[in-house]
Amino acid sequence: MNIEKEIEAIRARNRRVEADKAWETSLTRRIFIAISTYILVSILLLTIGTPKPFLAAIIPAVAYLISTTTLGFIKEIWLEKRKN
Repeated sequence: MNIEKEIEAIRARNRRVEADKAWETSLTRRIFIAISTYILVSILLLTIGTPKPFLAAIIPAVAYLISTTTLGFIKEIWLEKRKN
């Protein structure tokens, strides 16, 4: 009986880990962070009086999206080199 409980505990942990991994790589998460970045940077740029703050705030939001898109590719290269 104890082994069955341990196996179920491991399965429950695996489900949590898989859900966390799915969230970390999800498009929803990346878009939410990009929008949040845009809003916060817009507020900052408005506060300090930057000309065209809403246009300028696009740069860090888009940079974030680009970095998350390319990191998967870079990670694959890194993992491949690490094997050798």
